[in-house]
Amino acid sequence: MIVVYWVETGFSTQWCFENFIQHRSMRRARDVRDQLQGLMERVEMEIVSCGMDSVVIRKAVTAGFFYHTARFSKGGNYKTVKHQQTVMVHPNSGLFEEQPRWLIYHELVFTTKEFMRQVIEIENGWLLEAAPHYYKAKELEDASSKKMPKGVGKSAGS
Repeated sequence: MIVVYWVETGFSTQWCFENFIQHRSMRRARDVRDQLQGLMERVEMEIVSCGMDSVVIRKAVTAGFFYHTARFSKGGNYKTVKHQQTVMVHPNSGLFEEQPRWLIYHELVFTTKEFMRQVIEIENGWLLEAAPHYYKAKELEDASSKKMPKGVGKSAGS
């Protein structure tokens, strides 16, 4: 939605400043979008918007970052699925207080603790769809969810 307002202002640097948005990041996002659109046109793929349905976007991120997965654990932290490393959502994240059961993260940053940055909520079933060669169904079971307090470690579908 932000991009709609930005386009209406003629990609204004001033508008970005007034709305606390980094103009350089918006330009980069526009460039990536233009590049992807050009590639799709070149191979004659139909360009279709997903509208407000974020599931297809989150599934695409899952397919690209399936190895960066963390599951909410009993202690209120997250554990990476493959290595059982304790990690936390970075305090600046919009998901910091949400505590979804499953997350994909872009990077880990170590300060006082190991923090996940650029996180997105996913459903564990998507991991088997995206990476059956990497995950086994048993390691993606969500048995711990039955024992968590209501609202803690909520699933993407709730």
